Parts: sequence; structure tokens; C-alpha cells
Amino acid sequence: MTSDISTEIRRADQRFRTRTEWLDSRHSFSFGPHYDPANTHFGLLMVSNEDVVAAGTGFDTHQHRDMEIVTWVLSGALVHADSTGHSGMIHPGVAQRMSAGSGILHSEKSDIARDVHFVQMWVVPDTEKITPGYDQLDIGAALESGEQLVVASGMPRHRQESAISIRQEHAALHAARLTPGAATVSPVAPMAHLFVARGSVELEGAGVLGTGDAARITGADGQRVTAGPDGTEVLIWEMHATLG
Repeated sequence: MTSDISTEIRRADQRFRTRTEWLDSRHSFSFGPHYDPANTHFGLLMVSNEDVVAAGTGFDTHQHRDMEIVTWVLSGALVHADSTGHSGMIHPGVAQRMSAGSGILHSEKSDIARDVHFVQMWVVPDTEKITPGYDQLDIGAALESGEQLVVASGMPRHRQESAISIRQEHAALHAARLTPGAATVSPVAPMAHLFVARGSVELEGAGVLGTGDAARITGADGQRVTAGPDGTEVLIWEMHATLG
């Protein structure tokens, strides 16, 4: 590691929280009525919400514009339907992206059989008012290999390896599902956002992070990420630009 690295640890219990009869949502950044002018984004990442939606309930039809929305399910199944005619059910191991573009209506509901637990992440697009779009791909089998995968990317160098694409040429989402003691490394990038979706890790130079903890790394140069005694699942955004 170089001396230019700066790592800010955000613990799970520091996040904003929204609770209703059917939703338990934790927000890494300002979201809805929760606002902190010092915590609106990191790099190009505007939203990182960890949601648990009760069985048979969910988000009714609502609109988004000019946002790349990536959803990663941890347990259960999430049913998607949108105004472009796309529909589908996503479960753990399925990468999903919705490009809101010039405007899209969609709904997200839990399967009626059980609660759904997922992380939803929003990054700003590099081009506004594009035609809305949707994509999903099951990468569960590849994830079980323990290798770090490029889940979603708009970066030219990931064109052949990314599971799904996003309209942001300066950002990519990586995921790794690691067995106890196994390791991966953070991407080399001006900014990297590491979220521990499950289990725990030891992040080189920063110590132990548990479930729901995140690290905002400036000047990331490939820090080692080692899974704790119960293994881990991590989501890492690589970003080469920022909103300022």
C-alpha cells in the first residue's frame, strides 16, 4: 500500500434507517427524509440501501429518471416489472440493472413465500435522458468459484468480462463470495466503496469489518480483503470519477 490511501470506515449501525410494517431499510447515504449534507454520495455512488421487504409486499409502481440502478439479492426473491415491458424474478446470484434514463415506471415486490433481503445501489449515468433499459444475468455458479467477478460495468476494459453493463464509463461493481480465510483485493482506482453484505472481513490497513460495515477508500491500490471465520460476501464499487 502507498501512504496516499485514505480509508473511512462506516459501521452498520451508523446508517440511516427507515422502518414500516413491511420494510426495514438501512441507508449508507442521505435518502428520502434522511439528509446529511456531509453524506450525500461517495464518488459516483449515490445510494446503497440494504432492504428487507416482507413476504408478499413491496414497492408499488413508482418512477425513476437518469440513474443506473443495480440490485443484488442476498436471500429470497424479488419480482420486478416496469413500463418498458420487462419483468422477472431475481434471486441470490442474479445481477440486475435498470437504466432509468428519460423515465421509467417500475415495481419491486417480494415473492409471496418469504421475505426478500437485497442491496440496491444507484450510480449517476455518464449520459442523461437515454432510452430506459433493463438487464439481468445469473452468475451464481461463477460466484461460487471464489473469484472476484465484475458484476456491472460501463468501463471499456470490462466490456468482455462484465455480467451486465451500465451507462457509466467510470464505474464498475465487483462481487466476491469467499470461504473462511480466503482473500481477494480491492480494485486499483481513485475511489473504491467496499460493502460487507454478509460475514466479516479484514481489510488491509483498516482492520475488521462486519456485516453491514463499509469502507470508503480514496486512492485504492489493491488492498487485501480476507474473509473472516464464517466467510463473506462483499460488493466493491470501483470508481474513476466523482460528483465533486
